[in-house]
Amino acid sequence: MILTDFQRELCTTSRWDFTNLRALFVNCTLKPSPELSHTEGLMRIAMAIMESNGVEVDQIRAVDHELAPGVWPDMREHGAERDDWPELYERVRAADILVLASPIWLGEKSSVCTRVVERLYACSSILNENGQYAYYGKVGGCLITGNEDGIKHCSMNILYSLQHLGYTIPPQADAGWIGEAGPGPSYLDEDSGGPDNDFTNRNTTFMTWNLLHLALMLKDAGGVPAHGNQRSLWDAGCRFDFANPDYR
Repeated sequence: MILTDFQRELCTTSRWDFTNLRALFVNCTLKPSPELSHTEGLMRIAMAIMESNGVEVDQIRAVDHELAPGVWPDMREHGAERDDWPELYERVRAADILVLASPIWLGEKSSVCTRVVERLYACSSILNENGQYAYYGKVGGCLITGNEDGIKHCSMNILYSLQHLGYTIPPQADAGWIGEAGPGPSYLDEDSGGPDNDFTNRNTTFMTWNLLHLALMLKDAGGVPAHGNQRSLWDAGCRFDFANPDYR
């Protein structure tokens, strides 16, 4: 079983109904399918908790797709021969919860993760039905794996990026596992201790439940209140607590 006895108990004793939530996990490993992804191994704990609570869970291995470089929603309109992002964005748009999962390379998130963040940024100016930026009302988190220091550094970068684009970040919205610095076993390798690491399991559990709770709160509330944060009204000349400009 992927989950520990206590993790399963938390799922069975939960009094909340999360069945109207959808979650998307984006695996930013450098390994194309079907290669073993240690990052996916850690993802599966959070995914299993959500699935046990009736959440519709989707996952993408980003490296399997052609994500053209650039910060426009569809780079085919700007010279790219192929761009899979517009189709993937529909899965992002449908999700109440987004988790970016990345390995650490040279102390940083993967190049694939950087590309995903750039493409999320490309669509951040799209407006929702309330005239707010597209990701308002959605929550974000991250998972990190590797064999070198950098969990907190990568998490800070990813979580800052997500909140800047409009995602709401709950408490303790990151978790990770790193083995001994330098060459050595990775998360899913035999005798790595990764799947049994209590610190990682605790943080992954906290992250997952905090994502669920905040996503449900936002969904039940109809999202972030649409006052003082509507791009559509600002563009129309409304300045909320500021005096409207005099165009005479």
